[in-house]
Amino acid sequence: MLSRTFEVKDLGHLHYFLGIEVAYGAQGIYLSQRKYVMDLLAETGMLECKHAITPIEQNHRITSDAGDPIDRGQYQRLVRRLIYLSHTRPDIAYVVSIVSRYMHDPRTDHLNVVNRILWYLKGCPGKGILFSNYGHLILEGYTDADWAGCLDDRRSTSGHCIFLGGNLISWRSKKQSVVARSTAEAELRSMALGLCELMWLRFLLTELRLYKGAPLQLYCDN
Repeated sequence: MLSRTFEVKDLGHLHYFLGIEVAYGAQGIYLSQRKYVMDLLAETGMLECKHAITPIEQNHRITSDAGDPIDRGQYQRLVRRLIYLSHTRPDIAYVVSIVSRYMHDPRTDHLNVVNRILWYLKGCPGKGILFSNYGHLILEGYTDADWAGCLDDRRSTSGHCIFLGGNLISWRSKKQSVVARSTAEAELRSMALGLCELMWLRFLLTELRLYKGAPLQLYCDN
């Protein structure tokens, strides 16, 4: 249909685009950045490193003045690479949001957390996102928040995941802009951010004539 109006060239199925690998199978379409991860590990000398089970330690206590100052340019380059990797890796979204807070004044402890992420990626370089056909286009979201998780300013961190038709399409982990005075307030702010994302996606699907008018579903663990 496009070729009748515009001069276009059909390159076939998409397999690789800007570091994102696309694979097709019986279960659906799988997106990953395995080559991107392996190149990152090779550049940082981490190909032979040990692998970690989780991208960050449980109950971590990271602060802005943890350790001695390090090369800011090197730290920023590593974090930017990880930010781009999180486009297909929601499992590192939380820890990447944490190390991004200290790009203006990185310390040795912050670099140790970045190295921990690389150790985690060493054990699962091909992990990604699978898009399958579940026969519906229900839009639903899940939200969560900690309370006063940041030891520097006692602000909480919000997180949400949005699913369309049973497939994960949007996720985010971000520190809240104000200090929450209770766990209920922290959870409520997280739900408000998740609901804003749901409503924006509803408007987009309506313009594409894909929204069927079903109520938005928002889940919270509180």
